[in-house]
Amino acid sequence: MIVVTGATGNVGGPLTRTLAGAGEQVTAVSRSAAPVSDGVRHLAADLAEPAGLEPALAGAKALFLLLSGDLHGPGTGPAELIARAGAAGVRRVVLLSTQGVATRPFGATRIAMRALEDVVRESGMEWTVLRPGGFASNALWWAGSIRAQRAVAAPFGDVGVPVIDPVDIAEVAAACLLEDRHVGGVYELTGPEVITPRRQARAIADALGSPLRFQDLTRDEAKAAMTHSMPAELAEDTLDILGAPNEAELRVSPVVQDVLGRPARPFADWATRNVGAFR
Repeated sequence: MIVVTGATGNVGGPLTRTLAGAGEQVTAVSRSAAPVSDGVRHLAADLAEPAGLEPALAGAKALFLLLSGDLHGPGTGPAELIARAGAAGVRRVVLLSTQGVATRPFGATRIAMRALEDVVRESGMEWTVLRPGGFASNALWWAGSIRAQRAVAAPFGDVGVPVIDPVDIAEVAAACLLEDRHVGGVYELTGPEVITPRRQARAIADALGSPLRFQDLTRDEAKAAMTHSMPAELAEDTLDILGAPNEAELRVSPVVQDVLGRPARPFADWATRNVGAFR
């Protein structure tokens, strides 16, 4: 059995479906009840209370660990989740980390995540660490303004990074959970090209078949919106990257191609599949 945390989100949802489609027994963990694929067991648990995960870990062979935004900050204690997994006999763990651990190692949230990576490495379990850059699905932040005003509101409209489709992350994660060749890997994941928010807005407009207006936000305006769903430190760290990506953050990674044998999906593909969110 494989345990998937964050199982109803942008990565956990497709990962759960991919594993179930491969014939694996899967326990999907999320904070609240949610529909899952046929044959998948669901457990409602809050990772902020690690003891609640124990019913899922019993008899599990592998764990995919994805932390919600509020667990990325210092002092949140997710290392206990790793200890409980090892004690339960879990043999393999795949951790969803962040590219910033390597590209900007001194931010508070990255220091905390690097410490968790170290816990995973020293756990005695087989491990793989995934370090994605920006997610294509972050464009869902614009859904409300697109539906209401036919406008995209974002900072740094002409500064791009190679955002990755969460389905690509999920499929790489599935390979790491199922294939021995990825044990001990630290994989940086990006999309196939650098794309700016303004170009992302055009891709969504193309998928909708109607024009959108681009509205520039200041950094402070963007931070105020982001802190509704993540700690202020994580918002600051994210805005640092979006506003002034460094050379490493602009580099397109070959990992999706290497692991899956196909190119990473472009943003336009994500926009077409998710166009219903913007109607």
